Amino acid sequence: MLRRNVRLRKEYLYRKNLEGKERLLYEKKRKIREALQEGKPIPTELRNEEATLRQEIDLEDENTAEPRTHIDDEYANATEKDPKILLTTSRNPSAPLTQFVKELKFVFPNAQRINRGGQVISEIIETARSHDFTDVVLVHEHRGVPDGLIVSHLPFGPTAYFGLLNVVTRHEIQDKKAIGNMPEQYPHLVFNNFTTKVGERVSNILKHLFPVPKPDARRIVTFANQSDYVSFRNHVYEKAGGPKSIELKEIGPRFELRLYQIKLGTVEQNEAQTEFVIKPYMNTSKKRKYIGD
Repeated sequence: MLRRNVRLRKEYLYRKNLEGKERLLYEKKRKIREALQEGKPIPTELRNEEATLRQEIDLEDENTAEPRTHIDDEYANATEKDPKILLTTSRNPSAPLTQFVKELKFVFPNAQRINRGGQVISEIIETARSHDFTDVVLVHEHRGVPDGLIVSHLPFGPTAYFGLLNVVTRHEIQDKKAIGNMPEQYPHLVFNNFTTKVGERVSNILKHLFPVPKPDARRIVTFANQSDYVSFRNHVYEKAGGPKSIELKEIGPRFELRLYQIKLGTVEQNEAQTEFVIKPYMNTSKKRKYIGD
């Protein structure tokens, strides 16, 4: 099994390394296509390759015209089976963190919570791979306050690192009578203001933590981005009064996520390439948004 994982990882890295060459070739063919459509001369730097490139353009179809990326491979089989999530914490979790993770177990369908114990990250990832988990979610804390959440997709990545802020457990929500029992339905997902490429990447990572819901499901999970802070809300809706009257009830928990890094690998791979990271000098551009407008 170990040799197979190494081989699959090498194949994945090889495909990823080809992307630069494929993207460069795609850009060359795109320039030739535009020149031919607009009746303009072929760009000077492409005239030596014109014959070969035009031949390749003639042989393309809708499946080969756009270059594939490692992102296509990461979630290529995601719709074939429901996600299976391994949920754990940092070592020696406090009581508030343990309570929060227990609630997250009901937030993510098909999640299994395990005690971290003395296991290192590499052991957890290897265990998750061998038991066909699709994702590992790690929750960290600082002085009893949950402050970090890591989502690592298996078998090859990506891994998204989030800061965790303003955590409110369902038992801390004031209107406890309106909460009711925690439903385990597969939820409908609502994503708001994930408009940039990084935003689309984040929404893609988050949405694949949830299986496809049934049409009559009454649970709604919302990820709403504002100024790169993603607010998480968990609701159920009920018909109240007339046939067109619907009442939303928050069942918790609620929290905010702040993305600070995405790596093209699993969480234990320190050598994995960084796809996105917030650096100190980026904070000087106050008007710049990375996830949405």
